Amino acid sequence: MDDAARSIAEAPLPTRRTLRARSSLPFQVLRFVAFNIRMLRMVKKGHH
Repeated sequence: MDDAARSIAEAPLPTRRTLRARSSLPFQVLRFVAFNIRMLRMVKKGHH
């Protein structure tokens, strides 16, 4: 087995909770809004 295949084989699998959160539309909307707020704050800091 080469290094890439070994790394993939040894990578941790997501938990059931993680998979449920990734497929939850309300959770994704919340993450989207939070990400956009962080981006807006970053842009605001850059424009003095």
